Amino acid sequence: MKADHWRDIVGQGQLTENLQNALKHNKISHAYMLQGEKFSGKKMTADIFARALQCESSEDKPCNRCRSCRQAMNDNHPDIIYVQHDKPNVISVDNIRQQINGDINIKPYSGAYKVYIVDEAEKMNVQAQNALLKTLEEPPAYAVIMLLVTRGESMLPTILSRCVTLNIKPVSDDAIKDYLMKKIQVPDYRAGVCASFARGNIGRAVQLVSNEGFDKMKSEVLDTMKKIDELEVNQMAEKIRHITEEKFDAGDYLDLCFIWYRDVLLYKACEDKKNIIFKEEIRDISKAASRYSFEGIERIIHSIDRARSRIGANVNFDLTMELMLLDMKAG
Repeated sequence: MKADHWRDIVGQGQLTENLQNALKHNKISHAYMLQGEKFSGKKMTADIFARALQCESSEDKPCNRCRSCRQAMNDNHPDIIYVQHDKPNVISVDNIRQQINGDINIKPYSGAYKVYIVDEAEKMNVQAQNALLKTLEEPPAYAVIMLLVTRGESMLPTILSRCVTLNIKPVSDDAIKDYLMKKIQVPDYRAGVCASFARGNIGRAVQLVSNEGFDKMKSEVLDTMKKIDELEVNQMAEKIRHITEEKFDAGDYLDLCFIWYRDVLLYKACEDKKNIIFKEEIRDISKAASRYSFEGIERIIHSIDRARSRIGANVNFDLTMELMLLDMKAG
């Protein structure tokens, strides 16, 4: 998800204000840790901050017009370094020594700072973290190191203590929906579904908008939910087999089931059409609301949660899903 300026970062007002104030008052820390879910906007935020640090304008930074900004936007600024690693799940001590420790004492080529961005920093093994720690203890005045992590607790406490930690917070469904509709021209219904499903993660919502696999899975789930009364055990088995064949993500599949029953419960409670996620399915949601009792819907929602826990514990997938579908059928 590309962004040109601070205003393009949705729902993170406090975080962006902190970074802009640091720029304004020239109180730049040597180490930052941006913590948030995958796709939540950590790298986008780091990119903008790095560009602002190097911006040559005396006004609003980044200006996106000066030579430094243009270099950064084209990913070829000599003083903005993205740490690379050849192994998919490990950032090794050699990666840190070669790309940070062995480079950091060379003064900036053209900018005021040398900015190092370490994406997925939790992949640093203990040796790599200890190597980085030595640099964090006595960094050059011009050095800024940005660690992007999903979970900060996976880092050594000594690393955490030397970083300014900034958390990417969940964005409201309304803000995500508004962004999808205005910036990406997504229709109201589709924006609502993707926003609700993204659970506060705007990057994930953007991905879902163009994900044909997600559309296919959503259609499959809705078809199953609408026909659950009529399904025999052999038909359930066929649908479960189809989940595996299509390589649908089990967690996403269960989330869609949950959203369906959340809509049914909402409609049953107050016939609230405005806040229904699957608005185009309102006729079938109304029928389901008439069929189920409040207690029945609550049992089904518990059954979905139980299925999620069992799958997480590697209990047999087919059996887990079949039990859940039978609970839905029984109501």
